[in-house]
Amino acid sequence: MDGMLPLAVELPWTAPRIAILEISGAIGMTVRAPEMVRTINALAEDTRVRAVVVEVDSQGGSAPVSDAIHRSLRRLSARKPTLAFILGAGLSGGYLIACGASKIVALPTALVGSIGVIFMRPVVQELMEKVGVRMVMTHQGRLKGMFQPWREPTPEEQERVQALTDEYYSWFIDSVAVARRLEPDVVRQYATGELFSAVRAKELGLIDELGDMEMALDMACEMGRVPRRLQYVRPRRPLLERLLSRGGASVARALLAEADGWLRPRVELR
Repeated sequence: MDGMLPLAVELPWTAPRIAILEISGAIGMTVRAPEMVRTINALAEDTRVRAVVVEVDSQGGSAPVSDAIHRSLRRLSARKPTLAFILGAGLSGGYLIACGASKIVALPTALVGSIGVIFMRPVVQELMEKVGVRMVMTHQGRLKGMFQPWREPTPEEQERVQALTDEYYSWFIDSVAVARRLEPDVVRQYATGELFSAVRAKELGLIDELGDMEMALDMACEMGRVPRRLQYVRPRRPLLERLLSRGGASVARALLAEADGWLRPRVELR
């Protein structure tokens, strides 16, 4: 009819929705920072996504990767309702990632916590002696060679590593305290590396609710004021990796990367 405005048509691909992002496995190996951070940033910019549910099932891993994902989730949750749902384990780095969400829901049988830090450095000196191999190093700086795996650490080097571990430990406690609105001294009491049941974690204030994915989705619908229209999201692997995955080269590359990782010092939240 003349003078009437046309009705707005909502197309399926433009309709508001809830995004579901899965973070599962070892952080740093299975769960990698670049792809995951890019995916989370894209969810923040996608106007169709009104709320996000992050399904977490991880026993932790790399501290820097956990930190990077945690920070990106914090930025996302500042813009959109973001819930973490702990399926089987939200431990150490996995728990830190869950703390990036606005709310944390966990299955009553899930494991939560393990707040602590491990600094790992392999020493292969005895192995090299057995096979008749020795390493010659030239370096400047008294402590430049402190993380080399070819020899045992000196007392001074071990003292410096302990100080570095303590620094990471305090950072982990402060991050949880801010996210969960708890006093750092309270979090420090829980930060023994202990694993809690989700029921106990709720009593301690480490999570918000006990429930399943359906409950998390209901909360996301309410917080985002959006109908239950779901979009499952996966990080996109780099083109080179996708091409290599068609043959055995990707397996060899993964094995080499893991071997290299074991020979390097690393800080892990696991």
